[in-house]
Amino acid sequence: MTRTIELMSPAGSYESLMAAIKAGCNSVYFGIEQLNMRARSSNNFTLEDLKHIANIGRENQVKTYLTLNTILYDHDISLMKRIVDEAKTCGITAIIASDHAVMNYAKKIGMEIHVSTQSNVSNIDTVEFYANYADVAVLARELSLKQVADISKEIKRRNIIGPSGKLIELEIFAHGALCMAVSGKCYLSLHSHFASANRGACIQNCRRSYIVTDKEEGIEFEVDNEFIMSAKDLCTIDFIDKILDAGVKVLKIEGRGRSVDYVHTVTNCYNAAINSYLEDTYTKEKTELWKTQLATVFNRGFWDGYYLGRKMGEWCDENGSKSSKRKIYLAKGIHYFDKANVGEFKCESHSLSLGDEIMISGPTTGYLELTISELRVNGQAIEKVVKGQSFTIHTPERIRPSDKLYKLVPEAS
Repeated sequence: MTRTIELMSPAGSYESLMAAIKAGCNSVYFGIEQLNMRARSSNNFTLEDLKHIANIGRENQVKTYLTLNTILYDHDISLMKRIVDEAKTCGITAIIASDHAVMNYAKKIGMEIHVSTQSNVSNIDTVEFYANYADVAVLARELSLKQVADISKEIKRRNIIGPSGKLIELEIFAHGALCMAVSGKCYLSLHSHFASANRGACIQNCRRSYIVTDKEEGIEFEVDNEFIMSAKDLCTIDFIDKILDAGVKVLKIEGRGRSVDYVHTVTNCYNAAINSYLEDTYTKEKTELWKTQLATVFNRGFWDGYYLGRKMGEWCDENGSKSSKRKIYLAKGIHYFDKANVGEFKCESHSLSLGDEIMISGPTTGYLELTISELRVNGQAIEKVVKGQSFTIHTPERIRPSDKLYKLVPEAS
C-alpha cells in the first residue's frame, strides 16, 4: 500500500540518487545545466541524464522532480523550454519552479509543476493562485506550524484543486541548511562577488566570520562567538508528528550539495520517523536515537526553524560541520564474487582493521555501511590491511569498480 506521506530526498549525483532510494525515499529532486538553485555547489546532471534518471525512478517506484527554480532572463527562455520539453518526453514526474515563465510553459505542454519555496508562498490566496498551475506548493520556510495548519484547513474548505484534479498538496522543508534570507532570496553574494544566489551561484559568504569597523576611528572588532549570518541546520525529526498533523503531505530534505552518507542517513531517519507516525509508534526515545544518527553526518548544529513560533534564527558558533563522525578514503572497488557475496578492493591509503566501521558508495551501488568482521588477502584471514594491498570482505550487495570505500571514525572533539 502506498503511504499518504511523501519523503523527498536530494540527488546531486547518481550515488546520492541510489542512496536515497535505498534509504526509503518516495521521490528525489535534482538539477540539470545551470537553471537551478545549486548550479554552483552540486554536480548537476545534463539533459542526456534525464532519460536514465526517469527510468531509475520508474524501476524503483520513486517520483522524479527536476528543479528549474532560478530567476530567468530572456536569454534563458529557449534553454528552459528545451529542458521542460525533454523532461516531459523522458517521463520526469514534475518540474519544481519559481519563475512564472516556467509555470506558464509547463502548463501549456501538460507538464506537472510544483511551486518552489523561492516563490515565498505564505498565505491561502497565494496557494489558490498557484493552483492554476501547480499540484504541490512548497510553503515559505518562515511560516509557523499554526499558519501551515490554517492554510491546509482552508484548502479543504475552499476545495482548491490543482491541474491534476486533486486538492493541491502542501510541502515543507524538514531538514538541512537554512539561508539567512527569506525563503532563500539573498543578494549578499551578488553584492560582494557578482554571483547571484537567485541564479544558483551563491558563494555562501554568509557562512564566514566578520570584523566590524568603526567608521569614525577605524577601530576594528571581531564578531566573536557566533557566525551572525550562518543559521544552524533545520531539524524537525522530534516534532514530525506536529508537522504531519498540520496537514503537510510532502517532507523535503535539503542537501543536493552534500555527500552520499548525508543523503542516506537523513533519508533513512526521516523515513523511519514517518513510518512510526503512521503506525502510531512515534516516541521521544526514538526521536533521540534518530537525532544522534543525524549528528553523525554533516551538520552545522540543529534548530527547529520557525515552525514552533521562533522569530529569529539560531546562529552557528563555529565554521564547518559539527558531525560526530568523519570519513577517510581508503580503497577502490576491483571485483565482486557473486556466489560468495565477496567484494575485492585495492587499499590506496591508510589502513583497515577488523572491527572498523566503513561505508561504500558508487553511482549504481548508492550507499552501504557495515562493520568489518573478516579481512582476507590472497585468501588468508588477516587482522589488518595496509596501503598497496588488495583485500576481500563480505558485502551484502554487489560492489563495482567505480565504488569507493571509506573508514568512518569519530570526529575529534
